Amino acid sequence: MRVVHVGKFFPPFAGGMENFLGDLLPALLKKGVDVTALVHRSSEKTTADGTCFDESRVVRVPCYGSILYAPVSPGFPVALSRVLKRKKPDILHLHVPNTSAFWVMALPQARKVPWVIHWHADVVSSQIDRRLAAAYALYRPLEQRLLARSSAIITTSSIYSDSSPSLTKWQEKVRVIPLGLDPDRLPLPQNHALDQARKVWSGQEALRVLSIGRLTYYKGHEVLIRAAAEMQGVRVLIVGEGDTRRDLERLIVQHQVQDRVSLCGLLPEPQLQAFLASCDCLCLPSVERTEAFGLVLLEAMRYGKPVIAADVPGSGVGWVVEDKKTGFLFPVGNVQALVRLLDRYAAHPVERKRMGEAGKQRFTTKFHVNRIAEETLHLYNEILS
Repeated sequence: MRVVHVGKFFPPFAGGMENFLGDLLPALLKKGVDVTALVHRSSEKTTADGTCFDESRVVRVPCYGSILYAPVSPGFPVALSRVLKRKKPDILHLHVPNTSAFWVMALPQARKVPWVIHWHADVVSSQIDRRLAAAYALYRPLEQRLLARSSAIITTSSIYSDSSPSLTKWQEKVRVIPLGLDPDRLPLPQNHALDQARKVWSGQEALRVLSIGRLTYYKGHEVLIRAAAEMQGVRVLIVGEGDTRRDLERLIVQHQVQDRVSLCGLLPEPQLQAFLASCDCLCLPSVERTEAFGLVLLEAMRYGKPVIAADVPGSGVGWVVEDKKTGFLFPVGNVQALVRLLDRYAAHPVERKRMGEAGKQRFTTKFHVNRIAEETLHLYNEILS
């Protein structure tokens, strides 16, 4: 079976969607699927490490920046046409949102192949970045044509698909397959890496809170910074880069928490893994449904770490995190609620450990990439039969 995946980017580009693709394709390859990835070549800074996946199976098309988070890649349709002629795929697996995926509707050779749409997130009409509402008016007709032509639509949780206005007409095509990751990609760090991480954390008595994600409008990092400003005995590390970095830097200075909150930028994988292994908890304070799943939650669960996450209405985050079992959920943007939960974790280390172990077990049974690859392959076979 030959399958071409069309995505936005691919590791070493840092991002949840990209890390998932980087784990899924090798898992499918091990199951006998001839996979190829067609993605954009990012001009942005990425992580320092690459991927163990065979680079000859990744076609990277030059990208010249972005407009409203959409890659500008005029050579993409030519590259897609070449890949289709060379690979002659049985299935096209399209990861959206991604405006370049729309080119499959313009190419005759693409229209002859079944399409699986991997619905990672809606294009949300943001209350924060209001430009997206106007842009979506142009995006929606193409999105709906793509969905109409698809053979199946994968969503990462039933909660997200049920709450998606874009998928209302296409529920009979929807199959729920959660995201997953390969734990071998996140090995237990060496002792010297852990020692270096502990030096960065500093202050052995402080609650060590890690937040990982692109510094962008929907991630809610400002909520975590404001919470840190209202409590003592906390140390926050925020890992990631993005367009809100300067705003967050100003907020840190404004609240005078430079000694408690650090923006770490993008980190090499061994250092990031050491922070994951040495933190007390992970915080995902997202504020909009653009946060559809939260792959970083699985990374924390893999290391047996409890989480605190914003319970975004209509998002799968509230399903990934079992409230009061593998972590805590708090109302979106509620700084005081976040402070109370952080204080609770600080005061109850035994509870933290119990929740972390429960999360690790949930990861093993539900989110291991091998399980996700099996479900995806079953869907492929169903479509082709």
